Amino acid sequence: MTTFTHTRINPLAREVSGAIPHEGTWTLSQSYLFCQKIATSHYENFPVGSLLVPARLRKHFYSIYAFARIADDFADEHYQDNHAESDRLDLLDWWMEMLLDEPGRTSHPVFIALAETREQFDLPLQLFVDLLSAFKQDVTVRRYDSFDQLVDYCRRSANPIGRLILQLFGYKEDQLYCWSDSICTALQLANHWQDVAIDLDKDRVYLPLQDLGTFGVDIDDLKSGRVDERLRGLMKFQVDRTEKLFRDGKPLCTEVRGRLGLELRVVWLGGMTILNRLRAVEYDVFTSRPAIGAKDKLTILAAALNRSGFRRR
Repeated sequence: MTTFTHTRINPLAREVSGAIPHEGTWTLSQSYLFCQKIATSHYENFPVGSLLVPARLRKHFYSIYAFARIADDFADEHYQDNHAESDRLDLLDWWMEMLLDEPGRTSHPVFIALAETREQFDLPLQLFVDLLSAFKQDVTVRRYDSFDQLVDYCRRSANPIGRLILQLFGYKEDQLYCWSDSICTALQLANHWQDVAIDLDKDRVYLPLQDLGTFGVDIDDLKSGRVDERLRGLMKFQVDRTEKLFRDGKPLCTEVRGRLGLELRVVWLGGMTILNRLRAVEYDVFTSRPAIGAKDKLTILAAALNRSGFRRR
């Protein structure tokens, strides 16, 4: 049995999810509540705790989100504390070990809840394995030579979430998966473009090196925070092709109906808003981080509620 004991928790694990104090064995309901606490204390482009998600599905969204959120934090958080790469990889290996364990053999609340969610909805194990492979890649890979390499990373870091959400709602058609992949990859890319400065502080550059060379930009230029026509050309190129991916996936937002369709339109419009904010600041990714405010959320929701208007956008 894979147990969650103090011998398996290093300081990073405590910082990410706490020591998880608990007496006795975690029940299924307690495990879902733990996942809910993780999910509702974070913000993400996929708002898994949204009231738009039917109550019957919320706990399952929480279990998937908690699995991914904690693993992502093992890879990406608390850089100021100088945790070793080996510690981060050890924790992700431990997370994989519990994922691959037989149901009922782990005492960790996330995997107690996730096992029931996976069984109830027949969710493919490979989607969870793909997520962990991307998180491990984030620990060790700091540069991407080509856009194809970056898209492959997005295929594993973002696309599984969209596919899992579709399956929770009972959608399993290949065409819907393809549209979802386009939107999820675009969301991941939009996040990279708004976080260029933040990622640089972690010595990460998601802008493909081949594209930097095409536009005459090098890593030192990025680190200097210099905004000139070369950088603007580079960022415009990335934003424009990210928008194409959003538009490739757009049919999903009206093909899927009900609450999920509305949620997808909100997410799609939010991603496009980030791209437009980057354009509005003339691609200055260093002075301020483009973000969505409370007023924007109301505007986005109003636009998402209008299905016919959404199609014309």
